[in-house]
Amino acid sequence: MSAGLRTFAIVALGLSCALGLGSVRMARADEAEELRALRQEVADERAALAQERAELADQRRRIDDVLANVDAARAGQAAPQAASHAALPAVDAGAQKSGGSRLEISGFAMLDAIYDADRVDPLWKSTLRPSKIPVNCPGGGANDPGCGHDGETVLSVKQSRLGFRGFTPTPLGELRTIFEFELYGTGGDAGKTTFRIRHAWGELGSLGAGQTWSLFMDPDVFPDTIDYWGPVGMVFVRNPQLRWTAYQQENFKLALALEAPASALDEGKAAGVDPTLSASEWNKYPDFTGQARWMGDWGHAQLAGIARWPGFENSTSANFKPDGRKFGWGLNASGGIKTVGDDKLLLQLAYGEGIASYMNDGGVDLAPNTAVDSAEPVPTLGWLVYYNRVWGPQWTSSLGYSQHHQDTEGGQLGNAFETGEYANVNVIYHPLSNLLLGPEFVWGRRENRDGSAGTDRRFQFSVKYNFGATIRGD
Repeated sequence: MSAGLRTFAIVALGLSCALGLGSVRMARADEAEELRALRQEVADERAALAQERAELADQRRRIDDVLANVDAARAGQAAPQAASHAALPAVDAGAQKSGGSRLEISGFAMLDAIYDADRVDPLWKSTLRPSKIPVNCPGGGANDPGCGHDGETVLSVKQSRLGFRGFTPTPLGELRTIFEFELYGTGGDAGKTTFRIRHAWGELGSLGAGQTWSLFMDPDVFPDTIDYWGPVGMVFVRNPQLRWTAYQQENFKLALALEAPASALDEGKAAGVDPTLSASEWNKYPDFTGQARWMGDWGHAQLAGIARWPGFENSTSANFKPDGRKFGWGLNASGGIKTVGDDKLLLQLAYGEGIASYMNDGGVDLAPNTAVDSAEPVPTLGWLVYYNRVWGPQWTSSLGYSQHHQDTEGGQLGNAFETGEYANVNVIYHPLSNLLLGPEFVWGRRENRDGSAGTDRRFQFSVKYNFGATIRGD
């Protein structure tokens, strides 16, 4: 082979090798690019799948909330309530199922439109308290508050309410708290539309502290009425207290409490005999209360008791004499019995001495007998009978009567409260689970120790708008 041919062959062989190596490198580069693209596609698919899972979980939570609200709405329409005087804000069913902390906000805006055919003490004209019915109206001199021409129109929003309930998991169990207030002024704020605390209460396990319903009371016998104050003969007080639930099962509960004492005093004739006498409360010891409660599909029954030592002292004398403490006691038997459908019969019978501070309206704990330097616990009897009728999903009624009677002492004046009577009937329309409206007729009577008496009749139409929400934590 000539030198020229050998040279050409060598160059051709080298060029072909170079082209072969280049093709291999290009093939390998293409494979690497495809691998990178495949990995990115897998990562994108995983991210999309995670997003879909998060969206599905969020949808499930929203569906659970909607179902819980629907269940609550159905339950509210199945057994609608009237003014909800005694009940605490309802626990949200959906919130109960979820873990973590939650805060429930509830309340209502309410208008009471009242025509009073007679008259009551002007400070209490937005409700009917038999003890505030004027009896002595001679046209001059010492008239009772409220004397005047018959007939008065009253519009009030004092029943409006706002409440907060908190539920917080702890290593010792669930911490339950409630803070609730309304706009009905009492005491020094009587007659005013102002903030007034109803409940300020905390409970963890078997120990509770704060202000809530007294153990001597049964809040579940408050009838479905729309008048604010309610039955005169009902044991009714929200009291600061320290409570221990000694035993609690599904159908039975036993609880004991130390509660804030109070002494409602009547100086009676003693002030006339001794003008220097200025009796004031002397509450040295707390009140002791206890409650046993049975619950079932038939309703509930409750037996409560109280022991207390209401006292008095002369705040103007050098040694605070005369003074003294008396032993007071009481028993309260009550219950709600289911009858036909969602109807319920409400009953209460309470008796004791020196327990007027725990009654819904009227009376005193201590009053003078014959001696001006002493006082006796006044016997008290209070009872009620009411029937709550559910006509259908949107209509309810309540009808009943209540009485509070005191065996007044010989040292009390003729105008001392002796008997209060209270009755009402209504027809309430519930077009929505969070709205009610309807009329109510209310009648009351006060009788004094000397036999003098006064009555009051009023027609009330109320509109109530409920609201509520649940805020969930972690």
